[in-house]
Amino acid sequence: MTNQKKLKAVQSVSGQVTLPGSKSITNRILLLSAIADGATTIIGPLVSDDTLHMIDALKKLQVDLTQKDNGDILIHGTRGNFKNKSAEIFLGNAGTAFRPLTAALSLSKGQYTLSGLPRMHERPIKDLVDALLQLNADITYLGQEGYPPLKISPSEIMINGPIKIKGDISSQFLTSLLMAMPLTKKEVVVEIEGDLISKPYIDITLNLMARFGIHVKKIDWKHFVIPGSTSYVSPGEIFVEGDASSASYFLAAGALAGDIEVKGIGRNSIQGDVKFAEALVLMGADINILEASIQVTKVAALQAINLDCNHIPDAAMTLAVLALFAKGTTKLLNIGSWRVKETDRIKAMATELRKLGAAVTEGNDFIEITPPLKIKEHVEIDTYDDHRMAMCFSLVSLRNIPITINDPACVNKTFPTYFEVLESIVKT
Repeated sequence: MTNQKKLKAVQSVSGQVTLPGSKSITNRILLLSAIADGATTIIGPLVSDDTLHMIDALKKLQVDLTQKDNGDILIHGTRGNFKNKSAEIFLGNAGTAFRPLTAALSLSKGQYTLSGLPRMHERPIKDLVDALLQLNADITYLGQEGYPPLKISPSEIMINGPIKIKGDISSQFLTSLLMAMPLTKKEVVVEIEGDLISKPYIDITLNLMARFGIHVKKIDWKHFVIPGSTSYVSPGEIFVEGDASSASYFLAAGALAGDIEVKGIGRNSIQGDVKFAEALVLMGADINILEASIQVTKVAALQAINLDCNHIPDAAMTLAVLALFAKGTTKLLNIGSWRVKETDRIKAMATELRKLGAAVTEGNDFIEITPPLKIKEHVEIDTYDDHRMAMCFSLVSLRNIPITINDPACVNKTFPTYFEVLESIVKT
């Protein structure tokens, strides 16, 4: 197999890493800029497969969008009225593009088809569609009910009371609904049925909506009130902070093999995954959180943890690999959302950890990992077209264990230069 990345055994790392922009923040800002009034310059956006799918979709909708030579993006907002009222939009496996566009386009009085890669068509969207149908949106499933692809047709949007939405599968459904609601120009109450997972991602959404002039009232995480007769207004310029999920790999690298400073996130980050640093402290790492960076120092021995990871679902994958090097059995709980991500991450993680010799128990929403006495070398890790699988398992090499990553190009989804950046901190 030629499509592989063979990682040599590494004994130590040190240096600084500057993170690429956050995928979650970039795709939210791209859409908010497109539906706002005025021109927005997005400073430091992430350029990756997922964000390029959002950019391509906006261009297809005839949004005036310019990518500058320095990487910044200038968008002239449409006030929610896309020029192109008929388009077929392909969104790969980008959930952060597919779900918000579904909501925004259902209110846009156009004829749209939204599709993606086969895995996107296996990722549920029913809870979001059910919420939009309460507004009299016209959405048809073109394949299996509850899943993409979708056809959206023009309809007369009506609000007849609170919009109810389930929050226990993916927080992206609520994010998508909240971001689209100001387009109705009416006060809307969104009511959560059952539990709401990944709350920090909702905080990112509310924070960014406020930057564009819409202040949502949050009541006990159960009710969200979107004010009427207000519209999105461009903040002029908006900066994309570094990707906190991507930070987890380099913070973990420091804990495993040396002194690392990760720049681009810090004390005032709006991303929940910055709390990964706290999980590292529980494992025994020495962490220093500064204004715009986080420093980590290698620890002699990591300790196993038992942790509810609802608030850091993406970064929790990095903890699963660190469990290989921790003393005791690590249990990561409340990670049911892993099942509906780029792949079934609980199953994939369990399969690949076992190849390295770990004893793994997987449940519907948890994983339990006991490290082997000796980790197997030269193992080939399958990545399931999932960027985070590739990045997580690359860390094994930092404890002097050669490992091979299959299909390393899957990191293009969020971090195209990941392996080069990893190499830059390796000390020979």
